[in-house]
Amino acid sequence: MHVQEWLETVPAISIYVLVGVVIGLESLGIPLPGEIILVSSALLASQHGEIDPLILGACASAGAIIGDSIGYAIGRKGGRPMLAWLGGKFPKHFSEGHIATAERSFEKWGMWAVFFGRFVALLRIFAGPLAGVLHMPYWKFLIANVFGGILWAGGTTAVIYYVGVVAEAWLKRFSWLGLVVAVLIGLVSMLVVKRKAKQMSAEAKAPAAAEPEPVPATD
Repeated sequence: MHVQEWLETVPAISIYVLVGVVIGLESLGIPLPGEIILVSSALLASQHGEIDPLILGACASAGAIIGDSIGYAIGRKGGRPMLAWLGGKFPKHFSEGHIATAERSFEKWGMWAVFFGRFVALLRIFAGPLAGVLHMPYWKFLIANVFGGILWAGGTTAVIYYVGVVAEAWLKRFSWLGLVVAVLIGLVSMLVVKRKAKQMSAEAKAPAAAEPEPVPATD
């Protein structure tokens, strides 16, 4: 069966559940390709009327918010030993360097690190657990979590969906080329926020790099 025909047989409810679960697990602290799943599903929705983009965006937003909140609760209860455990399970994502960088971002930017962190893969995984470990007041975390989750998940869904609708003719004539162009155009629309988030991360690294090495005491 052709891939396109197979995709048409996938029930819409399966797409909603998949998107919500994957993004929720990623937000909870498990390294998963949440953004890729969301972009792919939004493009699929633009080509198949059975998938409602509003429901898709709502499921993605709910997964992001709920996953981050669970991650916050786990981080607050587990503390730093939990980060060490995650480092053993996922050394590529939870190395000491990555944890230190994320922690400096949180210390400098507070709830804005949660909001803008939604747009950066590394901080998206860290945001919930690390906010809990650092005992960020929950009301601050919740505000940043809700607005960041809705803007990232809902905004990405809307942008990619409408780009897919406009590019439908291209997708039919040049399927792979059109798919690449649609993804690129959709992702470019998020570059402003992503750039700001990366700038925050870079500025958080600077103070630590500038600190002089301690001078050993002499007798």
